[in-house]
Amino acid sequence: MKIDTICVQGGYSPKNGEPRVLPICQSTTYKYDSSEQMGNLFDLKEEGFFYTRLGNPTNDAVEKKLAMLEGGVGCLLTSSGQMASLYSVVNIASAGDHVISSSSIYGGTFNLFYKTLKDFGIETTFVPADSTADELEKYFRPNTRCVFGEALSNPSLDILDIEEFAKAAHRHNVPLIVDNTFPTPINLRPFEFGADIVVHSTSKYLDGHACALGGAVIDSGNFDWAGGDFPMLTTPDESYHGLVYTESFGKAAYITKARTHLMRDIGGTPSPTNAFLLNLGMDTLALRVKRHCDNAKLVAEYLQRNIDGGTGMITWVNYPDLPGNKNHSLCEKYLPNGSSGVISFGIRGGREAATVFMDSMKLAAIVTHVADARTSLLHPASTTHRQMNDEQLAACGVSPELIRFSVGIEDPEDIIEDIENALKATASGLAKNA
Repeated sequence: MKIDTICVQGGYSPKNGEPRVLPICQSTTYKYDSSEQMGNLFDLKEEGFFYTRLGNPTNDAVEKKLAMLEGGVGCLLTSSGQMASLYSVVNIASAGDHVISSSSIYGGTFNLFYKTLKDFGIETTFVPADSTADELEKYFRPNTRCVFGEALSNPSLDILDIEEFAKAAHRHNVPLIVDNTFPTPINLRPFEFGADIVVHSTSKYLDGHACALGGAVIDSGNFDWAGGDFPMLTTPDESYHGLVYTESFGKAAYITKARTHLMRDIGGTPSPTNAFLLNLGMDTLALRVKRHCDNAKLVAEYLQRNIDGGTGMITWVNYPDLPGNKNHSLCEKYLPNGSSGVISFGIRGGREAATVFMDSMKLAAIVTHVADARTSLLHPASTTHRQMNDEQLAACGVSPELIRFSVGIEDPEDIIEDIENALKATASGLAKNA
């Protein structure tokens, strides 16, 4: 099936007389007639559902669809994108280990690595997103367990050179983990460029309606875990009577361990209802992503024109699809069909002007969320990235005047008119206060 068809048909194939639409199996437990079979399920000798923390028919169908969309061997849904990022790392790293991460990542993920993983005993080195494979060499250590980056960073919109990062990671026999939240598999499939694991905050474009929190970890099945230093996967797990994941599950060793070990012990399971809502959103993913990108291109072009004309309130515009953007060549390579619906830009007058501008918007809403059907905006330096100091903000590409603008699927003329009115109100307000 082509990717547009997978969005609608993937993961669930009803049999004769079964529901046409994926049903919600809102149950924590599952009945079996044999205690022996139940024991086999707990020992991973048989496949089946026995407790929703580990697996559920609704969640399973959505996991299959996401694995198909990304081209992986398996997927694990989580309760949030943060949980997906955490699982992706601690599935193969523990106290005393080291991670290399692009510095251009979402503020919450930065804090997860900088603070929480450090509390776990896992150290992270942050590197520029535009590093070449040779430049990355100096950051690797004998205890490095993975490399992490965002395909399209939130909110700086830096594009990760996946092939370069994968080349460096594979030289050292460690996997590359890529957060593909903003592009979605409609615009980019990181496995095709050498990534090994993909994570998502499914709450964004995949869900599309800001209805349900969720995350996902997808395993390519391509990484040779036996060729690196990953004892968690290649040596016996005493909690499963000496089972060795690479021997028992082959290409699906990584994702099986994430489910049967981390999800078993930590939790972080999405509810079946949330999985149902995610699936409903993915039905229209291919249509929505194209509309988001088309609208964002028009808005970005309007903002670019405003730098030299109009109100003159825009100081810069960052959208990879625009010619002249610092990431435009990488955009043409990795995202030729469009990057996303997210734009960042600067308002003349810094934080004060940014506040007036946001408060003057009528159609666009000030919300913490991003990348859903409705146009929204946020000031990251004072919200999502407020835990960072000025040096960390600069490394992430977040300046004090930066506004993250998530273009929805409304009529683009209405979105642009809303921006224009807010810019005029901002210019007028600042003039009065001068």
